[in-house]
Amino acid sequence: MNFDAYARNGVDLVNARLDDLDDLRALLPAEHSRTRDELAERDLAIFRRAQKRLRDVFGYGTSGRDAEAVAELNALLEAYPVHPHISGHDSSDWHMHPASRGASIAVDYLAGAVWGLSVWLCEYGSARFGVCADERCGNVYLDTSSNCCRRFCSERCATRSHVAAHRARKRAASESVTAGQPLAPVS
Repeated sequence: MNFDAYARNGVDLVNARLDDLDDLRALLPAEHSRTRDELAERDLAIFRRAQKRLRDVFGYGTSGRDAEAVAELNALLEAYPVHPHISGHDSSDWHMHPASRGASIAVDYLAGAVWGLSVWLCEYGSARFGVCADERCGNVYLDTSSNCCRRFCSERCATRSHVAAHRARKRAASESVTAGQPLAPVS
């Protein structure tokens, strides 16, 4: 079974705005459309706490603190235990769903997200958990590059960061010319 979709739910949660219940409803996938209206403030509080803890996991992975990432994921697995079940619409569509024991939609979603991120860590290592290098962003991502070299959550952030660095180099070169220093090559 491919748990990437569940791991991406974890990424989506960390990157989500959770100012109110409408933000939480927007986070949930379409298959939860019936239960979105059942969400309550307690669910929002659960998601916010899990969001912070999962952000910590990405921070640990980015800074090479594997043992801390594993410890936090293990604690989250205890808090949101998975009880997988078979689901499908007909005999050709059977597939596994990692879910909780149905305590709430929040716990179900979090059980799957934590399980997906845990499987991802075991499969690829915590170095594949990234925090965007663009200082203005802060989003997290899963590094799917072939050589584990991704530094940004998106092409937009990469371009914005590279353009800002280029402009800063041009500005520094221009200022050094006006100060009477020799011109350094700008790349």
